[in-house]
Amino acid sequence: MEINCKGERIILDEERAIFLPEHDLLVLSDLHLGKSAHFRRAGVPVPATVGLNDLARLSGLLARHKPEALLITGDMFHHSLNSDIDHFSSWRRTYNELRLILVKGNHDLLTEADYEAMNIEVHSPSFCLGPFCFIHDAPKCTEEELYPISGHIHPGITLQGRAKQKLRFPCYYFGTDFAVLPAFSLFTGLSSIRQHTGDRAYAITPGKVVAV
Repeated sequence: MEINCKGERIILDEERAIFLPEHDLLVLSDLHLGKSAHFRRAGVPVPATVGLNDLARLSGLLARHKPEALLITGDMFHHSLNSDIDHFSSWRRTYNELRLILVKGNHDLLTEADYEAMNIEVHSPSFCLGPFCFIHDAPKCTEEELYPISGHIHPGITLQGRAKQKLRFPCYYFGTDFAVLPAFSLFTGLSSIRQHTGDRAYAITPGKVVAV
């Protein structure tokens, strides 16, 4: 689905990422690399394929949109270095020519040397481009003239079917004052959002994005 935001085209991909054609930029949030390994280390039996599946989805997005740069608006990593992040390091070498920009989130606790070793360009608290300020937590944006696009809260929305059944889906939220991207990782929960007059929300249902 394609929308217009602040005079620019934005493609809302069903794989929980947006593409900005004018800037040749792919943007996503809350990848949480290393989360499954972190849980396994704590004794929670989470499959090792969780992180690998997210990286496979990311590879598919890069093949589809062919961006010059990938921007992650926080929580790219979940905690510290572990086996899942080793998988990412191998994946990164395959896409070493891709500019990878990270706006640090509250879970991004690696050292500067770790980011440098993985060829990741780090910005904090925000990265601004065109009319947008990309930041992990939208209310913390201080660039008043720019429109914040953030992550952090893992937005979700509930839809009701014809038989009155209710289903929750991750969503894109474009409010009057800021936008929130869905969590890219499938290993995350959802935080319900409330729409206000003038707000736009787009549910990510199986196979397509739907305006609600």
